Amino acid sequence: MSELCTPTFADLAARLGFSCETAGGLVEVRNPFALENWTLPVLELTVIVGAVLALAYAIRRLRRHNDPTNLVLWFGAIAYLLIIEPPLYFPGAFGIAEHVDTMFAHNVFTVEFLWGRLPLYIVAIYPMMATVAFEIVRRLGVFRRYGTLVGAVCVGFVHHAFYEIFDHLGPQLRWWEWTLEHPLNQPFFDAVPLPSVVVFAALWPMSLALCVQFFVGRHVDQGQRFSIAQIVLRTIVIGVLASIGTVILPLPATLAGGISGSTTVGGAVYAAELVVMAAVAIPVLYLQWRRRAETSVVSEDSSRVMFGYAAAYLVVMAALWAAALPAYLGADGGVTAAGDPIGSLWYTVVCFVIAGLSLAAAWSTGSRRERMPENQDRTVTSPRV
Repeated sequence: MSELCTPTFADLAARLGFSCETAGGLVEVRNPFALENWTLPVLELTVIVGAVLALAYAIRRLRRHNDPTNLVLWFGAIAYLLIIEPPLYFPGAFGIAEHVDTMFAHNVFTVEFLWGRLPLYIVAIYPMMATVAFEIVRRLGVFRRYGTLVGAVCVGFVHHAFYEIFDHLGPQLRWWEWTLEHPLNQPFFDAVPLPSVVVFAALWPMSLALCVQFFVGRHVDQGQRFSIAQIVLRTIVIGVLASIGTVILPLPATLAGGISGSTTVGGAVYAAELVVMAAVAIPVLYLQWRRRAETSVVSEDSSRVMFGYAAAYLVVMAALWAAALPAYLGADGGVTAAGDPIGSLWYTVVCFVIAGLSLAAAWSTGSRRERMPENQDRTVTSPRV
């Protein structure tokens, strides 16, 4: 596949320590003990386990409660990945090379797809993190009380907190490398492109959650059941529409940057979009947590499995950050002695706090269901016989 080994990708691969000329094939398996450093297999295992747990949880909800919402979320995230990622890896093959050069390159992990472009853990992180964020927001009752749009904003905000903990560490530990001069990566927030901080950490999960709740979740809450054919069709539609939403939601920043000709202006609008999301999500999540005293206990709470995993994820990421901290603190000019760019420690700490508080709030209401007014519809699940 050497014809797809563009100069930009070849340079990024060399900086990460591998050659794109020999980067496997459609599928490749490597020795996990022979990767760039020990953090790669740790990250890979952590994320893949989370994705498997999220899928098992989705199947359990479908079987026990006739609720396909999580299954649609899981596969909708995969559909989104398959639509968004390949053109970014092979812009020439998709006829967009004149407009989009290679924006980044992942390092090679144990299991790889697409000639060294797509590690298995990247496939897994989409449904894993979407499930964690969605379950936190749903367990807090945001969708029931505030509706689909506000709930989706909260999912994007929570997802952003969990994702940025990982996003600001990756470049230093050589999990991936960004193309520094690429216009779509501008401006940078330390080692991370600000468009990534907003679009891939917050807006895409917001778009996915909006579509999942609109096409499936709210109907399930009203007692509707779906056939297998309906589930498959809606999953495909959700993957497509979530991809379109990821183009529409950042449009204010895209247009502002294009019209002004300044990436700084575009970056300011990106940041403003994130601030708006935070301004909506923080008070809503806080108020729902405060309402936990108005809840009544129910017998089963299978989402505690996902919450337990989310806590483990935060512990692993804290350990990886701790391992990276000596080199981080010794960095000069935003670059470690080994030549690796560093992310923002203060922003990561803020994200740790938000993720931890969100998870704790959901956990504290994890075995409860919000009391609804007598005249408001609620989902009733019949006990299994």
